[in-house]
Amino acid sequence: MKTLVLTAAACALMAGAASAETIRLGTEGAYPPYNYIDDNGQVAGFERMLGDELCKRAELECEWVTNDWDSIIPNLLSGNYDAIIAGMSITPERAEKVDFSVNYTPPSYSSYAAMSEDADLTGGIVAAQSSTIQSQYVVDTGATLLEFPSFEDSLAAMLSGEADAVFADKDTLVPVVEEDPTVMWAGEDIALSVGIGMAFRKSDPDLRAKFDAGIEAMKADGTLNAMIKEYLGEDSPGF
Repeated sequence: MKTLVLTAAACALMAGAASAETIRLGTEGAYPPYNYIDDNGQVAGFERMLGDELCKRAELECEWVTNDWDSIIPNLLSGNYDAIIAGMSITPERAEKVDFSVNYTPPSYSSYAAMSEDADLTGGIVAAQSSTIQSQYVVDTGATLLEFPSFEDSLAAMLSGEADAVFADKDTLVPVVEEDPTVMWAGEDIALSVGIGMAFRKSDPDLRAKFDAGIEAMKADGTLNAMIKEYLGEDSPGF
């Protein structure tokens, strides 16, 4: 009978593999150019590239998990993934539930897009994605808010005439305005947040610190600015 003998080195290797932790990154997969699902069914976009680079710098094994926007924070808190990287603006209200990383985009603009430059933005009907800073702003202006679970649905409402305009992060609207000659900017650009960051459970300060360090290093060496320009556009604010 052959006897299987595990050497000390092999045992150490197995113990290491068993203790290795995979960090799960939660994203929506429906908010281009920040995150979306490509033709191969994989998460792609600015935040995919950023997240992979941050994991590489922190020497972490990471995998991507997609989740609907409306439940993205509850499912972080329940443990379905370990961090959110999903175009989430840093706000005091969200910070009551989660801890944010340092921002990986500077304060950026939100904008209106419509089929007419004269669209009624304060007395008309404006579409926006639910549970966003844009949807709350629409309510505050006095306009009638049409909320949808995704950016694509809110955009479709404007294109179909169900809404007079759509209000969203300007970076998400730039490709629409540039590619569709019937769509144009309406009103002024508006700054609503201090930027976008990753979100973590308040019980995971060490994990947050690892990603903070990576973001700060990418700011310092210029790679984050280069990534912003490549994926969000030449006119998107940089550090």
